[in-house]
Amino acid sequence: MEDFLKYELNAATIRVIGEGTGGCISNGRAYEIDEKMRVFVKYNDDNEAKIMFDGEFLGLQKILETKTLYVPQPHKILAHPEGKGWVFIMEYIEMKPLRTQMKRLGEQLARLHLHNLSLETKSLKLKEVPTYVDRFGFESSTCCGFIPMPNEWTSDWMDFYARMRLQVQINLIEKKYGDRQVGEYWSLLQRNISSMFTGITVKPSLLHGDLWSGNIAETIHEPVVYDPACFYGHHEFDLAINHMFGGFTEQFYDGYHSLIPRSPGFESRQKLYLLFHYLNHWNHFGSSYRHKSLEIMKELAEK
Repeated sequence: MEDFLKYELNAATIRVIGEGTGGCISNGRAYEIDEKMRVFVKYNDDNEAKIMFDGEFLGLQKILETKTLYVPQPHKILAHPEGKGWVFIMEYIEMKPLRTQMKRLGEQLARLHLHNLSLETKSLKLKEVPTYVDRFGFESSTCCGFIPMPNEWTSDWMDFYARMRLQVQINLIEKKYGDRQVGEYWSLLQRNISSMFTGITVKPSLLHGDLWSGNIAETIHEPVVYDPACFYGHHEFDLAINHMFGGFTEQFYDGYHSLIPRSPGFESRQKLYLLFHYLNHWNHFGSSYRHKSLEIMKELAEK
């Protein structure tokens, strides 16, 4: 790998400065290049990993463009030198567990979610050519884990979320496990989705898409997030996975909701968005996530 990176980065010297993980799916390692530049290299020996890395690359670029959250600068995606899989080279950031910057992370996440709305307001006020995104979706597939999620541009949020997130996961469960109950509950739940959005208007926000405690940290100066699965969607979606694994303090929510207050029906929608993550984990890690998935579906179907 070192000789491969020296060639691709046009480097004279390269040395390993740390081992790490590339998330739950990939492996990772940090390198110092020519004693001045540091990079983090994620590698995965699955040939389908390019879809995952391409989506992550674009997501990091989009977040960087907003100047709201600190994320690694992506550099290159390359075919693995051993002939199978892919390599993703990005900026290396020296970081530690997030403890002192929770409120600031909440504020910065809210600013990310408000960024596209601010572009809309500016474009309409100045009567400029639109620079904002007016639909839900993304320019490429993105992966929450290793499963590619379609991001076909859609004008209606409820339609997008039902078809591009929940239905995709349910189809995979039915195919892999032959589970009929999940389909039965899904038929009932679909009838109730629109009632959870009564009285609110959902506009597209750029989302991180997989903001759990394993994808956040801090430097000595500010919070940092990584491993995004970006798309344009309802801002509340980014908060849901927090309820699955914890790790976010009240200071985080105070910071976030100081800029984006809760809307009526917030709690029910959080369960609806949390359902995606339980279904996704069922598909990734097995039927230990079945009970909670069905419990959420049954509860929401009976509302």
